[in-house]
Amino acid sequence: MAGTIGALSGIALGSDPARADAPTPRPGDRRTPQDRRTLQDGRALQDWRVVPAPGSIPAAQLRRIAAAGPGLAWAVGEENLTVSSQTRALAMSWNGSTWSKSDLSHLDYTGRLSDVAGVCSTAAWSVGLPSGNASPLLRWNGTTWREATFPGRGEPGVRLDSVAVGADRRVWICGTRAGAARLLLGDGGRWRWLDPLPVASANLYRIFLRTPDEVWVSGDQASGGGWSGLVARWNGSWTVLPPIAGARLGIADVHAAAADDVWAVGTEAGVGGPPGRPGNPALAHWDGTAWTRVQPAFTVGALSGIAGDAQGRAAWISGWNYQDQSRSTYLRRDGADWTVVRGPASETRAPYLNDVTAVPGTAGFWSVGMTRSSPYPPTEAYTERLDA
Repeated sequence: MAGTIGALSGIALGSDPARADAPTPRPGDRRTPQDRRTLQDGRALQDWRVVPAPGSIPAAQLRRIAAAGPGLAWAVGEENLTVSSQTRALAMSWNGSTWSKSDLSHLDYTGRLSDVAGVCSTAAWSVGLPSGNASPLLRWNGTTWREATFPGRGEPGVRLDSVAVGADRRVWICGTRAGAARLLLGDGGRWRWLDPLPVASANLYRIFLRTPDEVWVSGDQASGGGWSGLVARWNGSWTVLPPIAGARLGIADVHAAAADDVWAVGTEAGVGGPPGRPGNPALAHWDGTAWTRVQPAFTVGALSGIAGDAQGRAAWISGWNYQDQSRSTYLRRDGADWTVVRGPASETRAPYLNDVTAVPGTAGFWSVGMTRSSPYPPTEAYTERLDA
């Protein structure tokens, strides 16, 4: 079944778009320097800008990003994506002025790093897709990544999908062990697997930490020969929300401001169509009683990540607009609505965004992805930044 979210940004998603089919631009689609927006507190909102992330081996992409503050961030993904060679894990770190590629040659791991999280230089973690017997768990030592031990390491069928780190430095990981989706909780020394998620045939893609003892996960679950969107909460026991209905729908990310204010984003693959057919962006809101599907301002593409503001409210969503790939695409929260915002224009890039995150202690945000929508050379790692 499923597995679509991890695959959508790792498979060619079609050739250059037919411009004649592009929808009429909506307000906010192509902002000029004079077309400034304002935040709710009145501060000026600047444009997204490209920040070079040099050194990746084409084809390469950054899957996830985490920031501890304006002077420290990490991004992970994969590089050397070619038919004739072995994929390599890719990791970069931000020192406040530049991105630097991390040397991972000491790791006994080849594959994709799928997520990263951190709150300071001594509390940052990354996980990767299985290569060999099981997924790796990596810990940042201030300079590079080192493999860490956890129960189930090297055990067949163990998969670590996503990681979150709290202010208390406890580490939460969603994954799979013994055929069931689970959470792994630890502090770097002691680890324990929590009770299985009571959902059969579930895939988890992202974990979100709302409070030190409350986490949310998102993914998909088997449904009528296909799959539907999955969101669940752990606060000592599992609460599984009703499935988000859709035609082969996977939820790439979730953001919970409260138990009755939850946003979920992803991609609906639909039914049929030619190989490489792009899906449809999916956006849904939970009000404590039911899910409401919200139609984004573009209809073909994907939504990949969601980030909150300093008050914990959902604020920015990263996406990909198949019908207009001239710039990166975001949704920005405007009260009860979501407005399309475009990134910087370029004649040499057609960016695909995989993730967006807030920069703690500021009103800024980072996003990451790849320079083109197809992960073939000469596609490279890509980052953008918003300073407010």
